[in-house]
Amino acid sequence: MTTVRQLLAEKGRHVSIIHPDDTVFNAIGKMADEDIGSLAVMDGSKLVGIVTERHYARKVVLKGKTSPTTPVRDIMAKEVIVTQPDRTIEECMAVMTEYHIRHLPVIDGDEVVGIVSIGDLVKSTISSQKFIIDQLVQYIHG
Repeated sequence: MTTVRQLLAEKGRHVSIIHPDDTVFNAIGKMADEDIGSLAVMDGSKLVGIVTERHYARKVVLKGKTSPTTPVRDIMAKEVIVTQPDRTIEECMAVMTEYHIRHLPVIDGDEVVGIVSIGDLVKSTISSQKFIIDQLVQYIHG
C-alpha cells in the first residue's frame, strides 16, 4: 500500500501558503498562477487554516463579497483535517470522503510537509492498479 510519504516523494513536498490577513483576491491569484486548488493558511510556522476554490465560490461569490477587500481569514476553514506521512492513500481517501474535502495538509510533528489532493490520490491509485494489471498480464502470457 502506498503511503503519503511515498506519494510526496514522487509529487514533491512544495506547500503553497498564504497569510490569514492577505486578501482573497491574492489567494485566488496565487492558486491560478500555480494551477492548484488550495493554499495552506500559515501564521508564521503555524497552520491556522486552509483556503480552497470552493471556499471562494461559496463564501465570497455567492455571498456578494468582494475578493480584493475580504481577508482570507474570513473564508478559510479554521478546523483543518490533516494527515500524517505514514498514512496510506486508502486511509486518506476514506477521510476525504467522510469529511467531504478535497485537500489534506500533511503534518510531520509540527511542520506542514505537503498537501495531497483527491486528484493526487486517484492518480496514485490508478498508477498502482495499472502496475498490478501489467504484472498479471505478463504472468499470464509468461
